Amino acid sequence: MSTPTHASPALELKNLRKSFGKSEIIRGASLAVQPGERVALIGPNGAGKSTLFNLISGRFAPDSGQVWLCGRRIDGKKPFEINRLGLARSFQVSHVFAQLSVFDNLRCAVLWSLGYRYTFFRFLSGLTEANARTEALMARLQLDHKRDVLAAHLSYAEQRALEIGLTIAGGAGVVLLDEPTAGMSRSETGHFVKLIRHVTEGKTLLMVEHDMGVVFDLADRVAVLVYGEVMAFDAPEAVRADARVQQAYLGAPVAQSQTQDD
Repeated sequence: MSTPTHASPALELKNLRKSFGKSEIIRGASLAVQPGERVALIGPNGAGKSTLFNLISGRFAPDSGQVWLCGRRIDGKKPFEINRLGLARSFQVSHVFAQLSVFDNLRCAVLWSLGYRYTFFRFLSGLTEANARTEALMARLQLDHKRDVLAAHLSYAEQRALEIGLTIAGGAGVVLLDEPTAGMSRSETGHFVKLIRHVTEGKTLLMVEHDMGVVFDLADRVAVLVYGEVMAFDAPEAVRADARVQQAYLGAPVAQSQTQDD
């Protein structure tokens, strides 16, 4: 996939910095993700990936720098305000309503996106648009055969699929996924990559992912975060061949890579 060309990136980070006490975690990170791109954020443990996601989604406020969403500055806004502007996020640990069915989990998210806040359940059967959207989303997630199953009784991979459904139910154009395939078997991972590709079609995706097979299969570009800075941001094969990345993250010695380049 070629990189789209637009006046404003879908998501742009400008010289972000964040410290906790005397520890500087994010050290001037800058990144521009174009509309429709799928970008993987990788880096060694402690690089600051989760902190960066928290800065983007409004859970943390940056000490300095800016976050822009589709040409609008969002740093300093609350998470729900950012969500309403078109950015949604999933987390490393599934956040679903365990004692609600798959259908009711998704319908709650759809209702909120349609402007319903505290609607009593006795009225829900009459909300034709919400129910239709829920059915369509459930089918996209390939969970329609689990329609009336409680979320607590789903497999781990199915719970993760349900959480992605909750994330995208509001129609956000920019989606952040935090380690979406963590804890899955190889077969589950392969299925889940296809699912992510399908349900985020036409959206901008930024994901943190440790499985390099997933990264190189799904991402259009890869951003490498090391010690709070974006060391490299390029196509997957270019990142794989970058000697600095090999040393910092993929484990290959720089000298060997330089010899090959020569």
